[in-house]
Amino acid sequence: MSTAVVARLDSAGDVLITGPAVRAVATAHDRVVFLAGPRGGAAAALLPGVDEVLEWQAPWVDFDSPALTGDHVEAVVKQLRDLAPDRMYVMTSFHQSPLPLALVCRMAGVPWVGAICEDYPGTLLDLRHHVEPGVPEPLRALSLVSAAGCGLPAGDDGTLRVTYPAVVPERLRRRIGQGPYVVFHPGAAVPARMPSVARSAAMVDALGRAGHRVVVTGSSSERRLTEEVAGGHAVDLGGRTELHTLAAVYARAAVVVAPNTGPAHLAAAVGVPIVSLFAPVVPATQWKPYGTDVTVLGDQRAPCRATRARRCPVPGHPCLDRITDAELVSAVDAAVERREWR
Repeated sequence: MSTAVVARLDSAGDVLITGPAVRAVATAHDRVVFLAGPRGGAAAALLPGVDEVLEWQAPWVDFDSPALTGDHVEAVVKQLRDLAPDRMYVMTSFHQSPLPLALVCRMAGVPWVGAICEDYPGTLLDLRHHVEPGVPEPLRALSLVSAAGCGLPAGDDGTLRVTYPAVVPERLRRRIGQGPYVVFHPGAAVPARMPSVARSAAMVDALGRAGHRVVVTGSSSERRLTEEVAGGHAVDLGGRTELHTLAAVYARAAVVVAPNTGPAHLAAAVGVPIVSLFAPVVPATQWKPYGTDVTVLGDQRAPCRATRARRCPVPGHPCLDRITDAELVSAVDAAVERREWR
């Protein structure tokens, strides 16, 4: 029985976009284990093809991670030794190096390690794959495993996918109420990638005035944000969903409006139309939701373009806060109309 480990150590959205690659790996191995960071474990559990999830916090990935110590590294080395995988596929973004984790894999005795890598890897990698800049992140990850001989199963179109409940839990259905709804997700882990709170609240108000019933979503740490954004105009689900129930809520929405954040990728994975409020601090060509119906709003030529800034370096946050009510409502109206024909 062959075992493969797919590793992606950062956020939920980063994990979700490896989904097509995971399904390809699953066709070539009997068992797939996903090595995720603490922010990505719940997302990994939703990916078709994943049999087990391991979590480990990489000090070179998370901003709030503990200092690197021998004991911390030995913990994951022991997990990998016990698992004894035949292959390890190290997934990273275009700006990340896979070599720290590749070193850990070698310490654990993993016999084959593959990754996309620009730096010289020495003997750390068996497959050093190269991808040209600008490739969408899901295709970038898929290209790595394809180079290793793992192809998508017959009939798989390579889109993002997750498993999620067939019905929305009753407690959420009662709160959401009857009839079509638009989801507005205001938050993002990186402040530069989300509209200001005031602008998000105004957007929700504009959607309500345009006749849409709006549901605002967010994590438990975003309850204050969702309460302020929802105001008296929308249903507030802040802190009331886990990732799998959030997927069920999204799947039944007419449209999901969200900035560049994990829930936007979750929306793509359930196939709902998306209006992406996308700040150009990273390129939309690589990072916009990998869905079949995605409308990008936001000035992609703004001065913050390609800066990777965590906080907006431009006064007034113009790339997102200058999206007009008319632009937003028009994009949502058009997406709703397309949804009704599905």
